[in-house]
Amino acid sequence: MNEQSSKLHGVMAEFETPEQLIEAAEKTRAAGFAKLDAYAPYPVEGLAEALGLKRTWVPQLTLLGGILGGCGGFGLQYFVSVISYPLNIGGRPLNSWPAFIPVTFETTVLGAAIFAVFGMLALNKLPQPYHPVFNVARFAARASSDRFFLCIEADGEKFDGAGARKFLEGLKPASVAEVLDE
Repeated sequence: MNEQSSKLHGVMAEFETPEQLIEAAEKTRAAGFAKLDAYAPYPVEGLAEALGLKRTWVPQLTLLGGILGGCGGFGLQYFVSVISYPLNIGGRPLNSWPAFIPVTFETTVLGAAIFAVFGMLALNKLPQPYHPVFNVARFAARASSDRFFLCIEADGEKFDGAGARKFLEGLKPASVAEVLDE
């Protein structure tokens, strides 16, 4: 692909240890770079704080799914037992809520699980069959095995690729590469 059809997605640095990655992320964020992303072969404690990531909406979505699932399960049982097909068996009340608890519980769990899974997928923009970072050969070969990567993403017209590259080289990484969105 020629250079005219390639767009700069960002600049990526490769580090050998998670400590170097966390230190680089903190310094990069302190230098004023707004859009950062880090890639590691396993979860790194403290990386989210170093990147300045905000809390996710997944717990609120899970709660909403649980409330909707529970209300839906109880409402369905109420509708069937009281409105649609009332049966007076042994003088019990039509709205016999203690009998509705098991199904209400199960629909609460089901609603919460569905909202948690699909909320997480939507917030993570998944599935994502293509991402520009895989255009960097070293990333594709080493990101899932033993290396740690920090990418400063281009955040508009004021992004300076040469300045970002120079800054990352000052952090003494194993390598620095441009990430092209082809």
